Amino acid sequence: MQDKKVLVTGALGRIGNYIIPGLSKKFSLTLLDVQKNNSKYNYIGPIAEADLINPDRILYQSYFEGMDAVIHLGYKSRLNNPLDDFYDEIDNVKMAYNVLRTAYDTGVKRVVVASSNHAADWYEHALLHSRKLEYVDPYDLPLSDNFYGWAKASYEHIGFLFACGFPNFQDESGQENHVAPSQSSRKLEVVNVRIGAPREIDVKRFVGDSSGYKRDLGAYVSSRDLTQLFERSVEANDINNEHGIPWQIVYGISDNTRAFWSLSNARSILGYKPQDDSEVKFAKDIAKFLTDSNNDSPAGRLNLS
Repeated sequence: MQDKKVLVTGALGRIGNYIIPGLSKKFSLTLLDVQKNNSKYNYIGPIAEADLINPDRILYQSYFEGMDAVIHLGYKSRLNNPLDDFYDEIDNVKMAYNVLRTAYDTGVKRVVVASSNHAADWYEHALLHSRKLEYVDPYDLPLSDNFYGWAKASYEHIGFLFACGFPNFQDESGQENHVAPSQSSRKLEVVNVRIGAPREIDVKRFVGDSSGYKRDLGAYVSSRDLTQLFERSVEANDINNEHGIPWQIVYGISDNTRAFWSLSNARSILGYKPQDDSEVKFAKDIAKFLTDSNNDSPAGRLNLS
């Protein structure tokens, strides 16, 4: 029974193509994108058109009205070199704010935001692959060494502000009072899904790079698992963190043997039960590629050299 009404932004993108077919069986979806068609991906249903970077939110507010939840997949691609990515990513931060603000203003209960493992990818680049760290926890300080990850972490923090309900730190006289703030306004429930590697793993891409192959085995998320995770992000009854704030960060990966991101709160709070394991799904490729006598690093999750 499709009892929940859910708005999906960025519906024509790669993640939309990966999860919308499954989500459409569970929810009554309204699909929104900056364009009405995209031949790169399969047709997934009628698309409404709106530019969510536009600060004039009244232009697309009607799509949010009456929705139980919003799944924000919208993203503006980066076009410049890494040092100039800031300008494109600023637009993505503005878009995330506009989605959260419009959901807040129209009474939507929950927003599920497509974040990325890159929101905390410094740990992976600096610590995980050298085995100075075994796992990254969702509650570790989000540190990224690139503007893409910085923007994703910014989405998460903006969502936290809305989940706090913007408490007013002024008393009736207008004086600041940080010890006993007045009652917060409505709290928007926000789940941030740090998506791993939502793609089939082609071993041919990793010839001479077993470390990269192992990394993708750990980051892999199947279509049915990512779909389930977004379903649970919409449906879970209580997403309060330990401080009573309805805000969560969860990693979007399958139940991978080589995982290096924690699924603890995705399991315990959202009720996520991933079905797939890259070690099983790609067992034949793994057996050949990672046991080859010419392989540069046949053992373990990552390169230990």
